[in-house]
Amino acid sequence: MPRINLLPWREEERKKRQRDFGVAMAGGVVAAIAVVLLTMFAFSQMISSQEERNQRLTNEIAELQKSITEIDGLERQKERLLARMEIIEQLQKSRPEIVHLFDEVARQLPEGVYLNGMKQTGARVEIRGVAQSSTRVSALMRQVDASEWLSDPEVDRVETTQSGASRQAEFVVYLRQDRQGDEDDMEMSR
Repeated sequence: MPRINLLPWREEERKKRQRDFGVAMAGGVVAAIAVVLLTMFAFSQMISSQEERNQRLTNEIAELQKSITEIDGLERQKERLLARMEIIEQLQKSRPEIVHLFDEVARQLPEGVYLNGMKQTGARVEIRGVAQSSTRVSALMRQVDASEWLSDPEVDRVETTQSGASRQAEFVVYLRQDRQGDEDDMEMSR
C-alpha cells in the first residue's frame, strides 16, 4: 500500500476552521454589539417618547390648574353676586314695611299719646314719647298687641313728670314689627 501524506490537507482544514471560527466570532461580536446598540436606541426612543408624554401631561395639568383657579375665582364672584342679589331682594321686600310701620303706629296711637322719637333696629322698634297718663301707655300696649303689623310690646320705662299744672308720663316702649311677607314665604315653602 502506498503511503499518502494527508497532513498538509488536515493542516489547511484546521486553518480554514480556525479562520471560519474567527470570522464567526467576529460576526457574533459585531452582531452582539449591534443588538446592544439597537436595544439602547430603542430604549432611548421609548424614554424620549415617554418624556414627551410626561411633558405634555405636565403642560395639560398646568392648564387645568389655571382653569381650576379661574373657576374658583368665578365661584367666589358668583357667591358674592348671589349675596348681593339676596340683600337687594330683602331690601326690595322691606321697602313697603316702613310705610306699614308708620301707618300702623299712627293708627294704634291712642288719643293723648304723643311720640318724641322712633328708632328701628332690624324688626325691633323703640318708641319714645309722652302720654297724658300711664293708662294711655297701657292702651297703646293693648292696641299694639292687637295689631297685624306690630307685636310683643315691652315697656322699658314709664316716668310720671310734672309739666306745669298737669302731670304727664314719659315712656319708652319696645315692640316688634311683623313682616307679612315672612308668613307668605313660609306658607309657600311648605
